[in-house]
Amino acid sequence: MLTRVLIVAAAALGLACPLGAQTLRNEMAPTPQPVLMITASAQSTVANDTMHAALRAEAEAPDAAQAASEVNSRVARALAKVRATKGVDVATAGYSTYPVTDATNRTTRWRVSQGVNLDSTDFVALAALVTRLQAEDKLLVSGLSFSVSSAARNSAEDALTKEAIRSWQQRAQAAAGEFAASSWRAGRVTIQGSEPMRPQPMFRAQAAGVAAAPVSVEAGTTEVSVTVSGEVIVETVRAPTR
Repeated sequence: MLTRVLIVAAAALGLACPLGAQTLRNEMAPTPQPVLMITASAQSTVANDTMHAALRAEAEAPDAAQAASEVNSRVARALAKVRATKGVDVATAGYSTYPVTDATNRTTRWRVSQGVNLDSTDFVALAALVTRLQAEDKLLVSGLSFSVSSAARNSAEDALTKEAIRSWQQRAQAAAGEFAASSWRAGRVTIQGSEPMRPQPMFRAQAAGVAAAPVSVEAGTTEVSVTVSGEVIVETVRAPTR
């Protein structure tokens, strides 16, 4: 009888030991640190400092080579004027040749077109050049737009980054305080600027043979922003043990 009691007691003790060890381990396990996600932004309005002009030369003729020759001549004359204008960058684009058909799907003539893209920070010079290309070389205006140059955007974003970081830190401090944190530290943080956008307003093309009025322009502004997003890891105040 005594042997049986000892065996039962030993079995009970053996069951109790793992539970006690597990409880001890749970009490010693560190409390997970709260992680907050905080976002802050800074914005500013920056004056557009670059003007973009998209023009094209078009011609139609019964023969494709004749239409191409007309377009090539117009573009060559236009490029000569552009290269003689200080501070204007030029690039050609979009050369195309395609047939014009009648109701019976028969080709009656050919249309040739080539684009000329101009960029400049001198709005007065570029506006005058566009007017001249319309009047003298019969180029058609496909669109005018304005943007912030890379240098101006980078300068604005550098200042906005500092402002956004300070705002993020203030929000992090305030949020940590609401969680009764004794301290906090930054985790993963990302800084992202706004994507450059180039508006493309379209204007009615000036018909060939009609005197072009001077081009009037207004550059406007662009909104530039920087956003800071990241983790705030807080150290919570522990309650005193009794």
